[in-house]
Amino acid sequence: MKAGVTNTEKFEFSSANLSWAEAQVAKYPQGRQASAVMALLTRAQDQLGGWLTMAAVEYVADYLSMPIMRVLEVATFYSMYRVEKPVGRHVIEICTTTPCWLRGSDDIVAAAEDELGIKMGGTTEDGEFTLLEVECAGACVNAPVAAIHKRYYEDLTADSMRGIIKSLRDGNIPAAGPQIERQKSAPAGGAKTLVEGGKNA
Repeated sequence: MKAGVTNTEKFEFSSANLSWAEAQVAKYPQGRQASAVMALLTRAQDQLGGWLTMAAVEYVADYLSMPIMRVLEVATFYSMYRVEKPVGRHVIEICTTTPCWLRGSDDIVAAAEDELGIKMGGTTEDGEFTLLEVECAGACVNAPVAAIHKRYYEDLTADSMRGIIKSLRDGNIPAAGPQIERQKSAPAGGAKTLVEGGKNA
């Protein structure tokens, strides 16, 4: 069985996740338990290795006493959920919205596709990697950006994207954040104002 692929015939939360779900639902007033739907879908997806089976969608709907269609509407609206399509152990989500595109996301996509031997939306034959396109990662100042394992890799170049993939292949988790010499979201060229004892440069 490939990495990330789990039995699709039946789903139920593990005992630990069930206790967690009970605590989430308890946060909401009686009659408002449906507000926990996104949290429960996320936990179900994590338990399944990064994707949601219909059995999991139905389980969450039953748990929250919601129509299945309402839960499915949520699961298919947000790109964070992946319904009925198994993914690899490492899911690489590359932002291609305008700010990232202006900063070279096409080169990042091309490097990832070449390094992995797959196209956007594909999964490698060994089940290790899935490559996905996302709309706006919300880190435009550090564009171009890719998300892997809920970590943001920013200020990417084709070479750094290849390096990240190679590190993952070797069983390592590369350091997240800017992949250039930049402190978080500070100016890439260093401080421009409030320097020299507080005076503008």
